[in-house]
Amino acid sequence: MTDYARNSSVQKKASDKTKHITLETVQQLYKETRRPKSLKIADLGCSSGPNTLSTISDIIKAVKFAHHLEIPNQPLPEFSILLNDLRSNDFNSIFKSLPDFHTELKRDTNYGDCPSVFIAANPGSFYGRLFPEKTIHFIYSSFSLHWLSKVPPGLYDDQGKSINKGCINICSWSPEAVSKAYCSQFKEDFSMFLRFRSKEVVSSGRMVLIILGREAPNPVGRRNSFFCELLARSIADLVAQGKTEQEKLDSYENHFYAPSVEVNLTIA
Repeated sequence: MTDYARNSSVQKKASDKTKHITLETVQQLYKETRRPKSLKIADLGCSSGPNTLSTISDIIKAVKFAHHLEIPNQPLPEFSILLNDLRSNDFNSIFKSLPDFHTELKRDTNYGDCPSVFIAANPGSFYGRLFPEKTIHFIYSSFSLHWLSKVPPGLYDDQGKSINKGCINICSWSPEAVSKAYCSQFKEDFSMFLRFRSKEVVSSGRMVLIILGREAPNPVGRRNSFFCELLARSIADLVAQGKTEQEKLDSYENHFYAPSVEVNLTIA
């Protein structure tokens, strides 16, 4: 079991809290696309923990329920599930869980027999094209899009040195340019994500994107920057003890950004 699989309870809570939105969305999609014989569903940033197959199972059950209400005497649609993450992701740990996953599906005899479910990995960055045009019915992504495609280039001066010395992200002592650089990179990445997905999703398709965000527009605050500051201070202690170098602390930047609602609205 990977470290993520052992430490993904926060992500699970977020997924459970928004489950009703996900399931209502996929049921609405199924009706509006006139109940296709095959549904293609993509999980972007699926990682390798137990949450992936749990979400897929819930989506399949939701479609079965909608199908039973509309056309109970017709065969269930087939499901093509495409799991996406970076190439370094441990997809094999997911595939090893598939026998149990299929067994559990067969046990659920509510609303018809067990549908045919085909699961495949589709490695690559979701900041690029992943699928052929107009082939995906539903895209789901949870706790992934706050990871940027790269460290914002605006964090470095003309000599290539960090302007965010002593911190690894946006901290209370970071220059204002640091916050602007992270925000700019997020807007660029998210716009790119939406542009590529718009090519891949069928007409009347849907997306549910769960992103870690912040309540206040100001990125600096106890709830927003506390953990990054705590980690930066811990690394600074290692520097003071001679266990690492100040240059390593100054040069390390975390490519993570939690947007506010206002930031997302400017993109939309």
